[in-house]
Amino acid sequence: MNVQPPPQNPFRDRGPEQVAFHRTELSVILSLYGRMVAAGEWRDYGISCLREVAVFSVFRRTAEHPLYRIEKRPRLRDKQGMYAVVGMDGQIMRRGHDLKTVLRVLERKLIRAVK
Repeated sequence: MNVQPPPQNPFRDRGPEQVAFHRTELSVILSLYGRMVAAGEWRDYGISCLREVAVFSVFRRTAEHPLYRIEKRPRLRDKQGMYAVVGMDGQIMRRGHDLKTVLRVLERKLIRAVK
């Protein structure tokens, strides 16, 4: 007797169509963003929701490369942590599992900016 496996559901086997920031994650990021705007350090931002990564880009001026990118990569959740802060040169400044602790690397810059 030849038993064939049930047909695979292509929609169930695929991951999500795109990665996005949750409302609680955005509130943490926008809180830091607001403080940096008030300090005169940042002026603009952009959000990209792609298939494997969600990116919150921070700009000093509108028409330039981002100063920092805050990335969410769910595939790295069990490894290095799904959140990362990437500098202008592409260097990963901090990576981790908790967004608030990852963003502390940028809050230190806020303390220097206020002085």
